[in-house]
Amino acid sequence: MLLIYTQKLTPRISYIFKHICLRILGIDVIFTSVIDEFIAHTGPKISYGKKPLGNEMFFQSDGLLEQQGLEAIEVTVKKWNNTYGFFSVSNISTLPFDIFAASFFMLTRYEEYLPHVKDEKGRFMASESLAYKEGFLQQPIVDIWAYIFKEKLLSAFPEINFPAKKIAIHPVIKAAQPYAYKQKGFFRSLVGYFHSLARGKFREIISRTQVLIGYKRDPIDTFKWMINIANRSNFKLTVFFLLGNALSFNESMNTHRQKFKLLIKYVSDYKDVGLIFSYNALKNYNVLKTEKRRMEEITNRALDSSMNSEFLVNLPDIYRHLVELEVYRDFTMVFRDTIGFRAGTCTPFLFYDLDFEIKTPLVVHPAAMTTFAFQKKYASDIDKIVGQTIAEVEKVNGTFTMIFSNKDFSSEANNKVWRAIFSEKLQKYAV
Repeated sequence: MLLIYTQKLTPRISYIFKHICLRILGIDVIFTSVIDEFIAHTGPKISYGKKPLGNEMFFQSDGLLEQQGLEAIEVTVKKWNNTYGFFSVSNISTLPFDIFAASFFMLTRYEEYLPHVKDEKGRFMASESLAYKEGFLQQPIVDIWAYIFKEKLLSAFPEINFPAKKIAIHPVIKAAQPYAYKQKGFFRSLVGYFHSLARGKFREIISRTQVLIGYKRDPIDTFKWMINIANRSNFKLTVFFLLGNALSFNESMNTHRQKFKLLIKYVSDYKDVGLIFSYNALKNYNVLKTEKRRMEEITNRALDSSMNSEFLVNLPDIYRHLVELEVYRDFTMVFRDTIGFRAGTCTPFLFYDLDFEIKTPLVVHPAAMTTFAFQKKYASDIDKIVGQTIAEVEKVNGTFTMIFSNKDFSSEANNKVWRAIFSEKLQKYAV
């Protein structure tokens, strides 16, 4: 138990200290604004504010956590040993940066509330982020700061018992298109034939025909393989399905068919199943509600996990909708085409609504990468980059989440590297 003195306990201070101390480091905290109570306390204690009370361990505040609302912030990033820091404070502070304000800035996605350039789908781009511009996107910087804080605490209070932690592995499967050819219906299949013929893709025509007549398995129906691997592993696995309309006609299918529902039920018997909210639903609360209800009718259980189509996170509206719908876990906090930690962390965190200044029950599960990110920029170094990213997460005993697609494991495509990463590389750390 760590006692924290602050002149005024704000929701921001409570939120970020509980996240760093409890969710990352595993120790509980209590707060006080009574000086006599702080002085009388004989256990581990620190103060956080503008000035120290005496000679206690003091962490100076930059001021962000005492504010309310949003305003443009000028952030100056400086190199700090093997990492980076911002929100500099004076040398009377135990640390040269207000890591609590900086962590709050990263976790709340403060910069995503401010004016910024969006891509064609309305997404916040990696190139707009402070982490990308300053070169620390590949570091789970909030967790790194937390462990620097831990070292300072142990140097002053060696009696603090931090629980042992180790890296957790949680792959995620985005199954927006569970089948390449099956369950498409007559019209979509006919269009698919004409499309392949027009492009001279005669192998696709043969493959589609073999699947439709039952001669061979659909090439991207890899769910039994994934479940068999996951059942032999110690890692979590969550598979997300799309029930709404896909943006691409080629990827769309009739999700009301019984065989599609049976696939979802089959996966849900073994692993967690989540819902991909369709792109159109993200702008319409009633459509969100309808898609959630449909998934719950199929699985006969409450929907806990969701992901947004096209990895669109329109803050704060979409997260407020999830809170209202009682969806408790979101897996959209990732840059679709860039590797790195969008929120600066590899630890799941609670969504903090900056407009209302409240902590919500929605847990945001940040992912380090999607396999889509490797299609253009990093295709030749997949195994190396995945290994380096896992190593960064392992240093801070965080959770490594990577977003795959069921297409990545197709035996017909050149997907040996993804099959090896999922079935072998992740196994090494899931012990």
